[in-house]
Amino acid sequence: MKKPPGKLAAVAGAAAAAVALTAAPAPAAPSTVWTVTPSPVGIAAQNTTNVVLLIEIVKDNGIGIVCSRSSFSGSLQSATGNPATIGTIGAIAFGATGAPCTSVLGNVTFTSATPWSVVAQDHTVSTGVTQGHFGNVDLKGTVGACVFRVRGNLPVTYANATGKLAVASATGDLTVVSQTNCGGAAPVGASLVVKADHLVKKADTTVVPTIVGTNP
Repeated sequence: MKKPPGKLAAVAGAAAAAVALTAAPAPAAPSTVWTVTPSPVGIAAQNTTNVVLLIEIVKDNGIGIVCSRSSFSGSLQSATGNPATIGTIGAIAFGATGAPCTSVLGNVTFTSATPWSVVAQDHTVSTGVTQGHFGNVDLKGTVGACVFRVRGNLPVTYANATGKLAVASATGDLTVVSQTNCGGAAPVGASLVVKADHLVKKADTTVVPTIVGTNP
């Protein structure tokens, strides 16, 4: 039985419309252009206040660690994307010779597997502050016979006006992935919460690098 020509035309028109609707790609969001000045630039940073760490066994409860000295070094460069990797941290130290990190369990030493990535995600023009994180964070802590390892990301903000890089992590950002002889002091799955402020300068100078994110 033949369909009336009018119905065939309507079906064909509907099919063409469906093809047109499915074929049209969604508009891509513009990529953020991250301008680092100067770029590329080697950086060095020192803490401005004590670095406070907490092996969080239960929410807001755990073993506190305080480091009076900390530093890191690496490099930054301009990039495009959102998020975008705008640098790397090649060396980082919590504590220093003669100024170890301390806890109720004794002195704590940290070693890190690097590089860590420096990732930019958002920029507030009015304040000149960039939000992002350190990625690929891999730290080993040792206190007495206890050895624990944490991995994850560290949220950071960077202020162009001062060069202050603030680390403020939360539960789940850095997680204990393995431990030996730690028992309940640093169980697998616990979080290492880090609060720290550092001043960033171009290596061997007093120049403060700037980071600006713009959308085309």
